[in-house]
Amino acid sequence: MLPHVMRHRSAAALLAVLTLTGCATTTLERTDAGQQDQAVSQYADLAPATATTDLPTIEVADLPPEGIETLELIEADGPFPYDKDGSTFQNREGILPAQPRGFYAEYTVETPGSDDRGARRIVAGDDGSRFYTEDHYSSFEEVVAG
Repeated sequence: MLPHVMRHRSAAALLAVLTLTGCATTTLERTDAGQQDQAVSQYADLAPATATTDLPTIEVADLPPEGIETLELIEADGPFPYDKDGSTFQNREGILPAQPRGFYAEYTVETPGSDDRGARRIVAGDDGSRFYTEDHYSSFEEVVAG
């Protein structure tokens, strides 16, 4: 038998023993927790760790990829793809907490296949809060790091 085939069979046998004895599960749980910690730290600069309102929440990792890109642009202070990005969001709908004019700014979350800016936005508060809407301000979810 070839040496590399024997190594693969030996590794598979060892993994089977570890799984049956419960050792592999513990290792995997530790890995999952480490990955969660890494995801939180990866997005820590993009949104608060916990919610600042009573609105429903969405974790950064659960946003569409374009939403994460928009948060990264906000953190880097641009450049933004649309002239209206960074303009004052007036909260006319009253869904977000009441704040003085100029507290909130809106940013486009690009929609693949759309001929215009689409309906998706990130609204950023001066306090670091972030809100996501996919229906052009009819509803919001507060974005949290995770």
